[in-house]
Amino acid sequence: MTKTAEGASSPPADPAPHAPATLPRKQLIGIIGALALGAFLMILNETVLTVALPSIMADYGVSAAAGQWLTTGFLLTMAVVIPTTGFLLQRFPLRGLFVFALASFIVGLLLAVIAPTFAVLLAARILQAVGTAIVLPLLMTTTLTLVPLQHRGMVMGLNSIVISVGPAIGPTVSGVIVNALSWHWIFAAMLPLAIVILVLGVLFIKVPSATRKVPVDAASVVLSALAFGGLVYAISIFGDVLDSPALPLVSAAIGLAALALFVDRQIRLARTGKELLNLRPFTNRTFSLSVALIMIAMGTLIGTVVILPIFLQNGSGLSTLTIGMMLLPGGLIQVVIGPIFGRVFDRHGPRPVLIPGALLLAAGQWLFTTIDPDTALGLIIAFHTIFSVGLAMLMTGLLSAALSDVPLKLYSHGSAIFNTGQQLGGAIGTTIFVTVMSAIAAGETEAGSALVDGLFHGAHVAFLIGGILASLGVVFALFIKAAPKRH
Repeated sequence: MTKTAEGASSPPADPAPHAPATLPRKQLIGIIGALALGAFLMILNETVLTVALPSIMADYGVSAAAGQWLTTGFLLTMAVVIPTTGFLLQRFPLRGLFVFALASFIVGLLLAVIAPTFAVLLAARILQAVGTAIVLPLLMTTTLTLVPLQHRGMVMGLNSIVISVGPAIGPTVSGVIVNALSWHWIFAAMLPLAIVILVLGVLFIKVPSATRKVPVDAASVVLSALAFGGLVYAISIFGDVLDSPALPLVSAAIGLAALALFVDRQIRLARTGKELLNLRPFTNRTFSLSVALIMIAMGTLIGTVVILPIFLQNGSGLSTLTIGMMLLPGGLIQVVIGPIFGRVFDRHGPRPVLIPGALLLAAGQWLFTTIDPDTALGLIIAFHTIFSVGLAMLMTGLLSAALSDVPLKLYSHGSAIFNTGQQLGGAIGTTIFVTVMSAIAAGETEAGSALVDGLFHGAHVAFLIGGILASLGVVFALFIKAAPKRH
């Protein structure tokens, strides 16, 4: 039996990860604010090396393949840690998890600032990823368990800024810093901010938690690492499949086999309450469709953010700083409209937010297919803004809609699944966009075409695939409905 803060007893399998409570408004704002700021800084850090990678490669004398491990290692760590957060949120109190996540991130930042070798920098990125993987589900689960239902959409709108704006402005931030200083200052600038956020969390996060001592199933942890780590690694190196198919295919096979074993084991362990990740949320159609839609949204977002700078810089000759500033309006408009559409979600449910959002996301991808070397910069900014508005609308209500009909005790597991889907979607989207654009550009260049023509043709095909996937997302959005109110 587990004792809650109020002294009531409950069966060991039932308690919510963090018991709902009516908290003073100031404390609630402090809790969500500290978590949101921490998550924003960490998500920003996820894409901040996009522009800085050439400088890092030159400083350490490493190849592009080795340099890419700063991103691959980060994604692998996220893929391994996030599925365990459903267990962690039940086993440890909110404050302890927050402090551990921020401490891991801060140590990672400090190591990155002083990194004498590439291996130390890679280790720093892994530590940063551990903190990021814990804070994201922490933010979502805490919002769903502590924020009153009538305000949940608005708060999730604010949280959507964390998820979608961070990756969008990461290249802008790094472009400005790398142009003015060195790449070390990217991490140095984040370090004092992370320390301030840690202090805020320690001051405000004082919430009674219904934790329980659950034994860790070692086999589930190993299978989870092999499944999600193997799949993300296979996805990240899939672009090399034509040159050396063995490694991507073997990694994918191991990942899929481990995933099948992992799913089977979790289903069996769920009967005794000892599972690492409860998969019951997938029995709900709205949850499953929402996970599929977030994968599409994150795949198109990260894919777009990665390839836009590549083909505009190499194809149109735009500077890194110009491209970074070009992405800024889309990020800023998400900051403005996220809370607005959050209120719409609170009053009218998910459909008036998710359906138009999916349509605008798809429209943005289709508009990107029309870009050529002569396209005016203002028009590209307009296309990106349309895409960003759709993304903000989707992010505002998608997690709330996903968990709207999931039992409270499964929120931590649902959030872990949802965030795992985000990372897999981002990894898949990046691989598809970069592989397609690079392969077509290389093929046309070998055939005698100009590099600029190959890059733009490759980008067109990549955005065509993104448009098809985003259009499928519109279909998914049509079937996501509000659940009956429970509070």
